[in-house]
This record gives sequence, C-alpha cells and structure tokens, in this order.
Amino acid sequence: MEYKKRLQEEQILKALTRGKSVLLLGPRQTGKTTMLGRIKRDLYLSLVRPDIRQRYEKDPGILTREVEALKKTVKGIPVVFIDEVQKVPKLLDVIQDLVDRGQASFILTGSSARKLKRGMATNLLPGRIVSLRLDPFVLEEEKTGELEDLLLYGSLPGIVSCDNSDDQETDLASYVTTYLEEEIRAEAIVRNLGAFARFLELAAAESGQIVNAKKLSQEIGIAHTTVAGYYDILQDCLIAERIDPLIKSNTRKKLTRSPKYLFFDLGVRRLAAREGVRPTRETWGHWFEQFIGLELLRCSRAQQRRIRLHFWRDPDGPEIDWILDEEGRYLPIEVKWTDSPTSADARHLETFLKEYPQASGATVVCRCPRKMRLSENVMAIPWQDVDSLVLKSK
Repeated sequence: MEYKKRLQEEQILKALTRGKSVLLLGPRQTGKTTMLGRIKRDLYLSLVRPDIRQRYEKDPGILTREVEALKKTVKGIPVVFIDEVQKVPKLLDVIQDLVDRGQASFILTGSSARKLKRGMATNLLPGRIVSLRLDPFVLEEEKTGELEDLLLYGSLPGIVSCDNSDDQETDLASYVTTYLEEEIRAEAIVRNLGAFARFLELAAAESGQIVNAKKLSQEIGIAHTTVAGYYDILQDCLIAERIDPLIKSNTRKKLTRSPKYLFFDLGVRRLAAREGVRPTRETWGHWFEQFIGLELLRCSRAQQRRIRLHFWRDPDGPEIDWILDEEGRYLPIEVKWTDSPTSADARHLETFLKEYPQASGATVVCRCPRKMRLSENVMAIPWQDVDSLVLKSK
C-alpha cells in the first residue's frame, strides 16, 4: 500500500528539532504508528502488548534505567517512541523527569484521553510537550476519493486503500465490533453493557443532530445523566466530537442551546448505526453535512488553527449548518446536496450576516463543479475546495 504523507509529519519533526516531545492522540487505525514509523527513533515500546505493558506497570522506573543507559550509546538526545501511553499513565511522571533532565525526547501516542485526563497520577507534561491530533484523512491528504464513497465508507487509511466495497464493509464491521463495542466498553468500565451498546447504536444514528438526552434516556431505559456520561466516554475515547451552538444574539431569545455530536468517521458511524449502503436523497444530504463539518474540524486541527466549530439554530426560524469561529470572527456555512445552488440556498446565510457584523461573508458548500456567486456576500464552492475556507481565514 502506497504511503500518503500526513500533514502532522512535518510538525512532529519540527517539534523534535526544537528539543520538544510530542503527544499524538487519535482514534485507532488513523495511521499513527505507520506515520511515526517513518521517523528515526532509538527505542520503541508498544504498550498494546500485554507482556510489555505489565513490565512497566509493575515498575515504571525501568524506563528511567533503560533511557539513561541508552543515552550513553547514542549521539545527542535519544528519541523514545511509546505507543498507547494511556495504558500505563504512571509512566508520564517518569517521562517528565527524563525530559527535565535532558535524557531523552519522547513521541507518545494514545487512542484515548480518558485515563490521561482522569488518572490519579496523571501528569500531562505542561510546557514540555507538543500536543497533536491525527484524524482520518483530510481532503488535502487523500484527493482521489469519490464523494459517495467517502460518505459511505469514511476516511480511515486502511479503508480508503481497500479497492473492494465488500471488503471495506467487512473491515468497518470488524472495527465497530472489536474496537467500539469491546475496547470502549472496557475503557469506560460500563456495568450495563447492553444499555451502552444500545446507546452506541442510537448515538451513531443521531450523529449530526441536536442531542435530546431525555428522548435517548427513555428509549434506552437509563437516566439522562447516564446518557451525558456515555457521551463523555465517546469524547474521551476520541470517537465523538461535541459541537456547541452559537448562542450569542441581540435579537433572538430562543436559540438552541443543546449540542450536536459528530462521530469521528462516517463509515464507522454508519456501521455502528447499523445502516445500509442505499441511502435516500435526504440521508445523502445529512451525511454530506456531517462530512463537511468533520472536514472543517480535521483541517483546522491539521493546520493548528485556533478555530472553533459551531452551528446556529432558531427553532422558530433560520438555522446555519456550520460556523467557523476564529477569535470572534465568523464564517457561516450552509451545506447543500445539490450541483445547482440558487439564491434561495443563501437566504438563511443572508439573515445571519445581517444579525452578526462579525461575519463579512458566507459560503454554500455543494456539489457544483466551479465557484458561483449567489449574492453580494455569499459564494457557493465545490465540496473539494472546503479546506480553502480554513486556509483562507489565516
């Protein structure tokens, strides 16, 4: 399989050159180990292996003795790569000491932030480490995919590289079974496994929609506070992204305040929701909206931009699919499953522009072949150009 260079690769090399260590988070199978395998390192430890993990759980100080011995045998500062570091969070105290004493630089990876955030002895190495995130492919990294395939099968490297749709479906089903249903449940220490499995299916089906915790709790038969806790688990395990609404307004008093959640990959989401491969036109549009939201998030992170993603909805009136918020400057975006947008597709954007002077223009993302001007302040662009919205706002 041909390797596709990831945007984070140069960022990691730059951090190491500056003498920094790196924490690279990302869901399983986004390509962390493959990418980092291209970077020279002097010691590699995979805490996925039970024998290695148990060794450092029993005595984290082993790492200190190994690195001190390694430093005497290499030129300069050794680079140590530890895969799935969240499985032994006590190692972070040892790593901090080694970094402070100039004994090594570290590349640490993790597919869950839960133990890193909540472990009793956790040390997130403030000021000593560059934190990065590796998502599934962004369009700048994988430019050859057909839109329908991306919506159906997602953007995980291993899935994108597979030419057979039946094999893609099989691999996605395996991912959902072995990772989502087993590892997340184990990570979360969920007692009611049946309720969590049902929640996972419903949360996947509700991805991209405004959360109704009361409705979910009634359907599953659990407390609404438990639903909120389950969503926290999905966030900590890097499976779902919380998108908060924009609620500032001088004129509207009923703006929606409940969040949306996006599953990190559309193929994984579809299999978790137990959906098929023959969606309706309405479903294509819903998936397309999520795809654009995910691409905006991924591109912002990959470019290390300080951009937050929101949506805007008045239950009695207009709504905007996505809003890029960069330090109070807004770019409202509507997503339309059409190749021939009209001025009618811009009407909610025009309303938003009138109410928010922080926004100087707006965009409709659709399937048109080329850019189109829909009004004085609204432009329609092809979906392939959506990353330009993040790059343009620099």
